[in-house]
Amino acid sequence: MTSPIPTIDLAAWRAGDRGVGQIVDAALQEAGFLLVTGHGVGDALRADVRSAARAFFALPPQQKARYGVTVGGRGWLGPGVEANGRVEGVETPPDLKESFAVGPFVPTGDAAVDAEWFLPNVWPAEVPALHDVAVRYTAAMEALSRDLLRLCADALGQPLDALTALAAHPTWTFNINRYPPLTEVGEPEPGQYRIGPHTDFGTVTVLDREPGAGGLQVETPSTGWIDAPYDPAALTVNIGDLLEHWTGLRWRSGRHRVLPPQAGAPHEELYSLVFFGELDHDALVTPLEPPVGRRAGLAPVVSAPFLRERLDAITV
Repeated sequence: MTSPIPTIDLAAWRAGDRGVGQIVDAALQEAGFLLVTGHGVGDALRADVRSAARAFFALPPQQKARYGVTVGGRGWLGPGVEANGRVEGVETPPDLKESFAVGPFVPTGDAAVDAEWFLPNVWPAEVPALHDVAVRYTAAMEALSRDLLRLCADALGQPLDALTALAAHPTWTFNINRYPPLTEVGEPEPGQYRIGPHTDFGTVTVLDREPGAGGLQVETPSTGWIDAPYDPAALTVNIGDLLEHWTGLRWRSGRHRVLPPQAGAPHEELYSLVFFGELDHDALVTPLEPPVGRRAGLAPVVSAPFLRERLDAITV
């Protein structure tokens, strides 16, 4: 069976291949996911981020706790602070992961906005390399996510800047996720995942992941839950709720989960680099009307409160 998650070549689209947009439109209607090659993000940079992340997560818990924050903060999100499945209104155990979160480096100058969306980043003194690689990686992700927003607009026959015009000072987040092995966390509780079933909240998510027995799964109407295809040269891209809303529900915010650690791979430890591309905090997102959109009369939404409602829902 042909995978509902195709691979597209971003370099070909940049060079003028209009067929790429047709593939994107079909895939985002069905699965909300793509594999993307031609992205220009070097293997060495991706490896450097993972190396620095491993050094941080290897620190004793009491040292990591110096940088501890809750969902939406900048720093270490320790085990037990997040349960993504709760965004769907389901009471679930906390996700079996820990994360390090980074946000935009330049505040807006509006104290109230900055206190919520542009918090100062926290850099562990024990791992000085993390700052440099995170700055370089997020710069690459910002550029890539802007290209993806242009591609999305192009795929729907909209002006290329239809979305990037709303992202002059976006509220992006970069999470480095560590999924500990079964030997560390023990037997999962019923209904407990490394990340529970959910959809992302914003526009485009760019994921550099590792495959594994307890890895990423995607749900589509035609297949149910399937293992996400993997290509070490590709980045995994999915769209979130805000972009689904902009398309007038034409596209599907990709529902996904990360399986719990498996008994057959008790020592498996995985790392994911997750960049959540967003719009400006005050961006007014007006849904596309039919025939492009699927539903007429959807109300416009403002980015920040739209995201905040979802972030609050997953906070344990």
